[in-house]
Amino acid sequence: MNKDVLAVVPARYGSTRLPCKPLVNICGKPLLYWVLKGLSACNVDEIVVATDHKEIADYAIEEGYEAVMTPLDLPSGSNRTAWVARERDADIVLNVQVDDPMVGPDMIDPLIAALGKSEEIDIALLVKRIEKEEEIPNPNIVKVVFDQRWRALYFSRSPIPYERNKGATYYKHIGPYCYRKSFLLEFDSWPQTPLERIESLEMLRILERGYDILCLETERDTIEIDTPDDVSAFERYLREHGDDLPWLKK
Repeated sequence: MNKDVLAVVPARYGSTRLPCKPLVNICGKPLLYWVLKGLSACNVDEIVVATDHKEIADYAIEEGYEAVMTPLDLPSGSNRTAWVARERDADIVLNVQVDDPMVGPDMIDPLIAALGKSEEIDIALLVKRIEKEEEIPNPNIVKVVFDQRWRALYFSRSPIPYERNKGATYYKHIGPYCYRKSFLLEFDSWPQTPLERIESLEMLRILERGYDILCLETERDTIEIDTPDDVSAFERYLREHGDDLPWLKK
């Protein structure tokens, strides 16, 4: 168990497409249950739910986790994560999205290891090669391009790169963000940037400031929960392929 790693799950109440998303029922358990279950199998020392709603906080506490109430007006999940991390001793801080119930040690532990190996890396995240063509134009799928050192060049809801000539390979960003705490607190002090506001993507705040983001490729895909159809898809996955995620069976 790494004593220097804090994992924060920002779990706000508001969601236009799925109200009170963290407590939506999936196979008899709230969405938050599945996220915390996977996170508990990872190489982290401390897990905290950051929320703006008492019912969500109460559920986390009932399940044996710490919950921290955060202000309603924080602009992003990473800002909520920073709110919690500011008073903690951890060197590495994870922002684990509450809409990703398939997160597990095969995704999180490599991110932690990447920051542990190099002091030059301040933030790392996961990218997955897009295999379904319909995901490429989908604005809910965040596409990413990176350089030959796997440093991000840009994130967009639009298809990037533009395929002027055939042969493009598309990648999407999935899963958690892994920060060095000192960098996360610096990020939290910055105002939102123009491209971040336009695309509604917090990682652009970092790129617009001229900092590197390390991309790690993962082979496993996830099902992010944004709509009732996503709930049905994850329930179907649990029934048909649940053994692929053994930490959810413990």
